Amino acid sequence: MSDRSASSSRVRPEDEVPYFLWDRHVTVGRLREALGNRGDPQHVSLLRVLLREARPDEVWAFVTPQAIAREWADVCDGLGRRRAFWEWILGEWRTHGLLE
Repeated sequence: MSDRSASSSRVRPEDEVPYFLWDRHVTVGRLREALGNRGDPQHVSLLRVLLREARPDEVWAFVTPQAIAREWADVCDGLGRRRAFWEWILGEWRTHGLLE
């Protein structure tokens, strides 16, 4: 494994901007804050970016499968071609009893 791939999957410091938010200049800390507060004005847009742009294994550092399922109706229209992947994975989790 190269140094680059090893560092891209690590949990980042709170003041770092993750690669999938480079164009928004949102830090890890701000992302966690917005995703943890459903009333935050950036909550839905940042969740969409996370699901659309981050690697699936990195998504879990920020949200749970239950959070994605709970907010699916609000975020699904903004996922583009990644929507099919997330529909599939949510369906599989439901099939296996991991989500209600």
